Amino acid sequence: MIDSFLITSRETLEAGLVVGIVLAYLNKTNNRNYKKTVYYAIAFGILASILAAFAFTFFAGEFKGASEQIFEGVTMLIGAFLLTTMVLWMMQQRYISKAIESKVQVHLTNPVSWISNLGIFMVIFIAIIREGVETVVFLNALNYQSGISFLGGALGVIAAVAVGYIFFISTKKINLKKLFNVSSILLILFAAGLVLHGTHEFVESGILPGIISPLFNIGHILSDESAVGSFLKGLFGYVSDPSLIEVMAYFTYLGIILILYMKIKNSRKAIEHKIHLDKLKVK
Repeated sequence: MIDSFLITSRETLEAGLVVGIVLAYLNKTNNRNYKKTVYYAIAFGILASILAAFAFTFFAGEFKGASEQIFEGVTMLIGAFLLTTMVLWMMQQRYISKAIESKVQVHLTNPVSWISNLGIFMVIFIAIIREGVETVVFLNALNYQSGISFLGGALGVIAAVAVGYIFFISTKKINLKKLFNVSSILLILFAAGLVLHGTHEFVESGILPGIISPLFNIGHILSDESAVGSFLKGLFGYVSDPSLIEVMAYFTYLGIILILYMKIKNSRKAIEHKIHLDKLKVK
């Protein structure tokens, strides 16, 4: 349940932030007549996401046997890749609000009204459909790994909408930076689990060797079929009897993420140091 909640809440919140920033900017610049365009874009984005879910489900149902295992493995790895790129991108976006406002400002300055409407429509529509398609892929990957909780997913959407509403309309005291930092760590661990289970599907289909299978078995201590084990399996990809190649894939992924994170952190520090020096020169 928590894994489904985490995915839908994060994806909905990201789409909601884009919508909230655009609506707030339109209010601030007295361009409220474009609000209807935003609402149309939200509706079409949600509809396109639903169609994508049906298409994915229909396509997935065509596979049987080994081809089904390969398809599930590929879906998990794609899900892990999308999660990773999303989290790393968010780590670099310290001024996402200004970036979105700049895009909207460009569209508003167009002298042709229908082009301005189309530009704003596409900003919102692309944000919604991107998060919608990613959610479809993530939830299908989760379904192959441990199953989907529709209650958890629904609560995630509701929670994200509530957070977005409070942040932009009411107190604006929610620390989104901390919220995204915590969810980013959980999502990276979730993506690592997808990598492990995706690798497992390739081993099962015969594409990859297990090398040593199992490498160890602690099922007598904590089975991945137990209540706690199932929870850890769904959220972090826990397996009580993994093969060597699955363990290698899991920790290789985490190692790569750590390296990328350190590069982003060092790059950010270098930029902040340069900005600080430039301010001192001005003074």
